[in-house]
Amino acid sequence: MLRTVCLKATLLLLLLATAHAQDWARAALDKSPRHQEWVQIKHGDRVVHAFLVYPEVKEKRPVVVVIHENQGLTDWARSVADQLAAAGYLAIAPDLLSGMAASGGKTSDFADASSAREAIYKLGPDGVTADLDAVTEHARKLPAGNGKVAVAGFCWGGAQTFRFATNRRDLAAAFVFYGTGPENVTGISAPVYAFYGGNDARVNATIPKTTEQMSKAGKKYEPVTYEGAGHGFMRSGEAPDATEPDRKARQQAWQRWLDLLKGM
Repeated sequence: MLRTVCLKATLLLLLLATAHAQDWARAALDKSPRHQEWVQIKHGDRVVHAFLVYPEVKEKRPVVVVIHENQGLTDWARSVADQLAAAGYLAIAPDLLSGMAASGGKTSDFADASSAREAIYKLGPDGVTADLDAVTEHARKLPAGNGKVAVAGFCWGGAQTFRFATNRRDLAAAFVFYGTGPENVTGISAPVYAFYGGNDARVNATIPKTTEQMSKAGKKYEPVTYEGAGHGFMRSGEAPDATEPDRKARQQAWQRWLDLLKGM
């Protein structure tokens, strides 16, 4: 009996580890024909590791800064950058947990998702802003870029996207995926396009206040809610075991995102 219980526990841990590793996302990255590289972006005494992907195009293109979820820069977050490159955009995904793991490592050096998540919530807003400013400057000066930079984020990264838009006035657009709005929106210059899952009461409860604030401040804010989808549907909607509502929402949101990018 004890042996059976231990075996089941081991299998469960293996399943959890596989889910955290997002093997399906890593497989897509490995098959990508696009140029991918890691860059080190220095500001002050800090180094931010970022995953950069180039589209296969002739002309200079806009850059999208991709801000990861609260588990750090996972394989899925990097795959989003690759998919944006496939659509014709340069994409750079910074690892905001750079230097936070043991021995100064990044997301991939944390033991598990829980450890990475715990570290995420220890990051201060000023430090995150400084990192994103440095990454945005790097993106703006890329020789293959045309100088336009948009920012997009998911979950924790969605909230950081919204907040960063209050600090950075030269953004072409901000794409907020199921992230909450900041307390003060008066500093926002870029249009904000938001994507929410219908089954996400925690985040959706903040939408009315954000809508009111953005309207009073005269800011462009266009939220869309995808009924039946849960929080994190852009990731879960791609997974092999995706529910139909999440899969459908992900497809619709992705198409909306591409359409909006074309209009930048």
